[in-house]
Amino acid sequence: MAERGSESRDDIVVNHMSNSGKADLRSVLVTSVLNLEKLDTDLWRGTHHWVPRTKRLFGGQIVGQALVAAANSVSEHLYAHSLHCYFVRAGDPKVPVLYQVERTRDGRSFSVRSVKAVQHGQPILICQASFHTQQPSPLEHQFTMPTVPPPDTLLTVEELIQRYLSDPNLADNTRQGLNKILADEVPIEIKPVNPPDFYRHVAMEPKTLFWVRARGHIGPGDMKLHCCVAAYVSDYAFLGTALLPYPNHRVQFSASLDHAMWFHSTFRADEWMLYECESPWSGGSRGFVQGRLWRQDGVLAASCAQEGVIRVKAVSQSKL
Repeated sequence: MAERGSESRDDIVVNHMSNSGKADLRSVLVTSVLNLEKLDTDLWRGTHHWVPRTKRLFGGQIVGQALVAAANSVSEHLYAHSLHCYFVRAGDPKVPVLYQVERTRDGRSFSVRSVKAVQHGQPILICQASFHTQQPSPLEHQFTMPTVPPPDTLLTVEELIQRYLSDPNLADNTRQGLNKILADEVPIEIKPVNPPDFYRHVAMEPKTLFWVRARGHIGPGDMKLHCCVAAYVSDYAFLGTALLPYPNHRVQFSASLDHAMWFHSTFRADEWMLYECESPWSGGSRGFVQGRLWRQDGVLAASCAQEGVIRVKAVSQSKL
């Protein structure tokens, strides 16, 4: 992991940390992942905590850090309501990411920021984020949250894997794969509503439901910070929804192409939220997914959409 400088930390995270409890209880998403170093006006540097086994930077990290950089350039009374990002190059986990913010527009109710994430002198992500003054309106409606078991009745992914590993007849290659998943230091906690079939022998509808939250404590804090954490969380296991109908295929290459998010209501990213994901279409080596993040009280907190490239190879039944 690249070393982090000691000067001028991210204002959002610093202000939040000054009112925090013990450091060892803090979410690593606050203390490390989203804790950017300020290099100059509208110029920030971010480093990495968790790198996927693909050895490319996690897209949610780049999106979350870009939103942190953008949020630090707007006034305190403005909150993110949408972001639209394009991933243009794979991120290099061996070097930090620079975030260049352009103050595109400041209006009476809305402010728009453009953020370019740069490595090796080239952009790896281009992001547009819009911020809005909270305004009351008589026009309010939303879909109904799916009826699912509460999170305290379900097992985490790690607990489910431990159950699989307790099977003495588990194949060695499967055991190795599950142990690799357990070894990942992912700063997100997940409880699937319908536990996944790690063997993937059965085709499933391209829909999934799971409870998700940031590991560790963040607290009520600033909604700007919770939006940045949710942006990180929203990319995790998202594109995989498009693969559920195809148990006889294995991924050779996959990568996010773009990511969009809309923030609807206040929420806490360190409290359980239901992530409802579905893939209405896949074709041309691309998959399209949509998602909704629900608070436990049934309020729709955020919506997401993403398209990604997915290249697969058919696997014979004898190898499954």
